[in-house]
Amino acid sequence: MGVRIIDKGGNIDVLFIAEGTYPYIKGGVSTWIHQIINGMKDINFGVLFLGSRPEDYKGIGYELPDNLVYLEAIYLFEDKKGDWLGKRVKESEKVRLLGAFLEDGKFENAWQEVTNFNFFREVSYEDFLYSRQSWEFIEELYESIGMDVPFVDYFWTMRNLFAPLFKVAELAMSIERKDIGLIHSPSTGYAGFLGSLISKEYGIPFIVTEHGIYTKERKIDILNAKWVGVQYKYLQKKYDIDALKKLWIKMFVNLGKISYYQAEKVFSLFEEARKQQISWGCPPHKTEVIPNGVDVDRLSKLVEKRPKEVPKVVSFIGRVVAIKDVKTFIKAIALLSQKLDVEGWIVGPEDEEPEYARECRELAEILKVEDKIKFLGFRNIADIFPKTGVFTLTSISEGMPMTVLEAMASGVPCVTTDVGSCRQLIYGGLNEEDIAIGQAGIVTPVGNARALADAYYKLLTDENFWKKCQKAGLERVNRFYRFDQFIENYRKVYMQYIRK
Repeated sequence: MGVRIIDKGGNIDVLFIAEGTYPYIKGGVSTWIHQIINGMKDINFGVLFLGSRPEDYKGIGYELPDNLVYLEAIYLFEDKKGDWLGKRVKESEKVRLLGAFLEDGKFENAWQEVTNFNFFREVSYEDFLYSRQSWEFIEELYESIGMDVPFVDYFWTMRNLFAPLFKVAELAMSIERKDIGLIHSPSTGYAGFLGSLISKEYGIPFIVTEHGIYTKERKIDILNAKWVGVQYKYLQKKYDIDALKKLWIKMFVNLGKISYYQAEKVFSLFEEARKQQISWGCPPHKTEVIPNGVDVDRLSKLVEKRPKEVPKVVSFIGRVVAIKDVKTFIKAIALLSQKLDVEGWIVGPEDEEPEYARECRELAEILKVEDKIKFLGFRNIADIFPKTGVFTLTSISEGMPMTVLEAMASGVPCVTTDVGSCRQLIYGGLNEEDIAIGQAGIVTPVGNARALADAYYKLLTDENFWKKCQKAGLERVNRFYRFDQFIENYRKVYMQYIRK
């Protein structure tokens, strides 16, 4: 059911399960996976890519390393009309176990039963879609959880909630490779569910590293979603769609728990994220922090390429998507341009959420800063950082952003929103020694364009402050966030499992 791109045979020491990331989407988690594979040439890696539909991706965005011995792409929402025709539909009471994902108080006793191959052999995708038992289960659940929305919208929500689980299970049961030493998922969600299924069936160790807390980020996405609502325009009655959003949130909360319960270890990038994982249901004894790292020696050479004057350029580097809140960045540049001749560079792909990217361009025109805002697409950071006065990140949710570490290592002070580990990275927080280094920039509240503009202005006009921030950033990454430290930490983890 997938597209196998590489299969060199032999053992797969570590199998990454990459949901919407490597190797088709560049930056962020994808770069993190690519760096680990390149950083451990003596280990054979495999990648299972979970995507939406083939047409949503332009192609492989990385030069694939020689020690990537297996790569398969699977699409959860690929339209294959008529695939079910001719297949026999079975009736099974077990379909009702799915209600545990959505009914309060039932998940803890039921998760084991729906996290194994036997359940999905008993209840197939076609059974879920077309059996009488499935229809009755959906009807009964509508009554038991007290849904106050049109049944037609609830019905299609239920289909969309559970269909991907069956697709993931089909994939898990189709995997022929059993010579896997360790499964490593960089998220919970569907990737974590797939890892849990394979791990449980074949007894393969499974670990998770969360960059941002997946459940928290999906909750933000759902609360802001426009696609949760009326399916048919002829339904005129207005109603509160929060009930449908709550179903999605419950689903992702419990999907997250499956990964937490099945994994041997659950890693985060900073201490606050570890605490959040525990609050979302992860057993505390499984949690551990491994911070990211960057190639300080390579990036620090970019400092020599900087001009004598601080460029009046604020660069945002990242995907142009809603969770990065690029619109607030554009508003901040509009405010800043009222008192300073400045440019705002948006460096990153626009194809993940094209409608949002289009809205960003329209906002720049509305605010009359289309000549100040430059949409540059994906670029090599080595070409961007020497020409940048301030690096910025305006997200509403983050983990430990690599771009902040890369900017600091390149000698560029940072202005970020107060998300993820940004406060720790900019002000120090690992220990007293880290705090004593001083600030490497400024942290502002989420969604506050005025605060961002004021921070940019401070750094771009106060040369002494800028230099102090530059010095602190260089010292902090060199002491605490080196790439070789990061790789060695994960090598130790891998060796615990793949050499047994």
